Amino acid sequence: MKHNFIFLLFFLTSFGFAQEVDSTLVVIDSTVVDSVELKFDKNSLQNTRALVALYERLCQLEQTKSGKVNVVHIGDSHIQADLFTAQMRNKMQAVFGNAGFGFTFPYSVAKTNNSAPIRFSATGNFQSVRNLYADVVRPVGLSGIALEPSSAEFSIQMEVKDTQYHFTHLQIITPQNTPSFAVSFAQKNTTITTKVPKRVTHKIKPGEVLGGIADTYNVSLKALKKANGLKSDLIRDGKILTIPIGRTQPKKIIKTTFIPIDLSETVLSHDYASEQPLDKITLIPNPNFNAFALNGLILSNNAPGITYSGIGVNGAKCSDYNKFPLFYEQLPALQPDLIVISLGTNESFDKQSGETYFSQLDQMIAAIKAKTPMATILVTTPPPSVLHRKYTNTFIADYALKIKENAPSKGYAVWDLFEVFGGNKNIFNNAAKGLMARDKVHYSKMGYEKQADLFFEAFLQSYETYKSTK
Repeated sequence: MKHNFIFLLFFLTSFGFAQEVDSTLVVIDSTVVDSVELKFDKNSLQNTRALVALYERLCQLEQTKSGKVNVVHIGDSHIQADLFTAQMRNKMQAVFGNAGFGFTFPYSVAKTNNSAPIRFSATGNFQSVRNLYADVVRPVGLSGIALEPSSAEFSIQMEVKDTQYHFTHLQIITPQNTPSFAVSFAQKNTTITTKVPKRVTHKIKPGEVLGGIADTYNVSLKALKKANGLKSDLIRDGKILTIPIGRTQPKKIIKTTFIPIDLSETVLSHDYASEQPLDKITLIPNPNFNAFALNGLILSNNAPGITYSGIGVNGAKCSDYNKFPLFYEQLPALQPDLIVISLGTNESFDKQSGETYFSQLDQMIAAIKAKTPMATILVTTPPPSVLHRKYTNTFIADYALKIKENAPSKGYAVWDLFEVFGGNKNIFNNAAKGLMARDKVHYSKMGYEKQADLFFEAFLQSYETYKSTK
């Protein structure tokens, strides 16, 4: 039976990861769906003793109906797409309460794919670069992307489309917590009248000569030729001439002035708290600064529950995050209780060995623990994928083994997405079910949501087991 599926493909490469083509492409594909039901076996978390502290915080949240539990999910394009993470956010908040959207960033201003519930637009010019390409001197922090306005003439507008993520608390993250941005919720439009040259044109009629037209408008022949870029007196019927009459006319210009609000300063951010839910803000330059870099925004509300922050960078590897200490220095601003790491696909396209991959992952985990020692860590294995559109990806299978083997000694939990989704042998079955994109590296919206459903199922089962044995 044929169905039409709309696939949202977030390409890091032209159908791969080696060459970047950073765009959002909607492809309508006709897929033959196999009628045999897929089975997702062995869906459980491993080394769950690493999550005891998290489970205790969740128990307290459930019992007292107060406080927040913050989850941060770090990854590559699988995470930046905010399909997997959006589904997890919805499911976690449905059970434990909605404490806000969490981390966001003007991805569209940086010319990359944006999260659906939040829209950004901007005026002015910006420079942006992702951590995989950025030089180490660039201000790459919590977002994994350096975003810098080219001058002090800019504004960045944010609008939260989904009412459930309207916020009462805003945090602005910048390098060294510099207060280079101001925030405005209101603007004032002023109409200014100015003088502009009056434009007069003349359409040449049959028999007219240039000198006669100049005399008609009382302008010199030389001025008329200069205004129209003419090198001779020859003209053609029907041509439109600009007549330099030297007069002006009034023109009304609307000048927008943003009205900034007061922000409070904390150790890692500049904040604003509102009594009423907000859905729009505008970031503008602080007039006391001439250099600007934005690392992200954090949105939350006054309700108890979960925030689920997705931080993904198209094409990123563990080593790309590790290049920038600022990423780890700003991570505590999210006050994470659980950090989920989902990386490995791009490493496989670089043909990194299992040892090299895990060395970088281990470095990442150590840096996270150094800056957020109270956070628990869960690593997901990479999902099944093909290599360069046709080869069996044995690298990912090796990464999955390394992740599981080292979990007890390194103190993190594991969700084996590679095995749950059937490994390499099940790729074409997953594709036939409409779970994968054409490149068989990325997944469809349905595929990412299925991954999230299974992850949440395994997480909740583990949590309920913990509560039953307390």
